Amino acid sequence: MKLRGLVGGRAEVCGPETTLQDVSEAMLKAQVGSVGVVEGRMLIGIITERDVLRAAAEGVDSVTEIVLDWMTADPDVFPPEAQVREAAEWLLETGYRHMPVMEDGELLGIVSIKDILWAIASPGPGDDSE
Repeated sequence: MKLRGLVGGRAEVCGPETTLQDVSEAMLKAQVGSVGVVEGRMLIGIITERDVLRAAAEGVDSVTEIVLDWMTADPDVFPPEAQVREAAEWLLETGYRHMPVMEDGELLGIVSIKDILWAIASPGPGDDSE
């Protein structure tokens, strides 16, 4: 299976000036663990639950603190044609839990480790070869 089969076609995104409070609420509402950070249509970073937790542990004010100061800038990305197993190996090597999937400069979605595990645990027709 390819990553294209795991992205929903619409990624959750925010701007770099979004507050940690607002992005946390957006993650809860969308039931996601990460949000792409964009300027215009360009992906400049990713903010994750871990980033928000790290900020909270440092005692920052989530109402005034902005995503730009806590995101991972210029995240590694994968093309939609990458195989799920390749992505799984990369997640294991890096310790990341979320992977932006991009095609022609457009963010198609963010695949989570949960998505990868689901795909591996319940392979469909063609298994990992499509």
